[in-house]
Amino acid sequence: MRDSAWYRGVTRYQWLVLGVAWLGWVFDSMDATIYTLVLQPALRELLAAPGAVASPDTVARYGGIILCIFLIGWAIGGVLFGMVADRFGRTRTLAVTILIYAAFTGLAALSHSWWELAFYRFITALGIGGEWAAGAALVAEVWPESKRARAAGALQSAWAAGYLVAAVANLLLRERSWRWLFVVGVAPAFVALLVRMWVKEPERWTRSKEIEHTAGGRPVGKLSELFGPRLLRATLVGSGLAFVAVFGLWGATNWTPTLVRSLPDLRGLDASAVTSRVSYATIMLNVGSLIGYLSFGPVADRLGRRAAFALVCLGSLVMLPVTFLVPRSYAQVLWLLPLLGFFNNGIFSGFPIYLPELYPTRIRATGAGFCFNAGRVLASTGPFLTGFLVSALGSFGRAASAVSVIYVLGLVILPFAPETKGRELPE
Repeated sequence: MRDSAWYRGVTRYQWLVLGVAWLGWVFDSMDATIYTLVLQPALRELLAAPGAVASPDTVARYGGIILCIFLIGWAIGGVLFGMVADRFGRTRTLAVTILIYAAFTGLAALSHSWWELAFYRFITALGIGGEWAAGAALVAEVWPESKRARAAGALQSAWAAGYLVAAVANLLLRERSWRWLFVVGVAPAFVALLVRMWVKEPERWTRSKEIEHTAGGRPVGKLSELFGPRLLRATLVGSGLAFVAVFGLWGATNWTPTLVRSLPDLRGLDASAVTSRVSYATIMLNVGSLIGYLSFGPVADRLGRRAAFALVCLGSLVMLPVTFLVPRSYAQVLWLLPLLGFFNNGIFSGFPIYLPELYPTRIRATGAGFCFNAGRVLASTGPFLTGFLVSALGSFGRAASAVSVIYVLGLVILPFAPETKGRELPE
């Protein structure tokens, strides 16, 4: 009975904040996903010499390089705009970062070489990383303490919705050039307008700024504070868990479209039919992801944050090789992808719940942004490593399965993680 009424007492404004932040994250996810859907056709065109076709190994190698560059930009944006959000406000930062990733996703449609595409994806990633930090802090500070985990889980569900939007757009535009999918990525710009019109700065942040001024300008969002004796453990644990999740996602799961294209029973189909099947597979993966995102909050409230993370790490460790090695047909892949998405993507609901709980208001966006994104610098080697493993092991399935070992590290980190279940946000 208590769970069925968890939303009671939430005000209309709190729902509005969650709704606007959710929309921003939907398009954040959509713009991040577009590249994985068009990786093969885009790079076959951009890398092809006159009268020749780029080989699968070449596409995999350069595809991994661009993904590495994207993840590095995401990490830089998360840390940089996390500090900006602590200093100048959550809503202002949210609006600016949405505009950045929308504009440069659209500009990627103008690419005429792989390095131009890499440049546009790097700038896009700055906005995507920054938008996560601002949005997570905003929702955590506006929603009631007892309902914060559920709200954060709902916020993370926007990523599944964004994947679905990208897959549907890819399906609808399957007869057109890959460039049109990047054009669709301009759509989020209107959300920035909604943020500026309807959302005000959280009272927690406003109070923190007033205390800062009263104290004579105490530094806000100072990065070095994350490595002081009070916060070092939280920073190392948060960054380590984020590294594991991002490495597993971008080193394995986000190669799902490429895995599907390589299945034996899809050979001989025309490009439009293959694109349709890739879109359906992406939809199935993200149906499972959506359930995982929404489930993490209730599990974390009942069992604790550490137990919830352990569950999804263990599930990911098992499901990656099962999904990428066992199936021999498209139908088998479709059945397994929702389970993979539940664990492998569901873990990301833990970060907007857990990371803001580790830091005081004056440095919350900086801390959450740093932890969630600093690990991306190391995790950016994941796509490149996968591209190398494809050549060394002979298939995307074997390469992705090898990457799954990273979740053992997550299980090793968790005993050192502070348990924050039932605690109020630190001021």
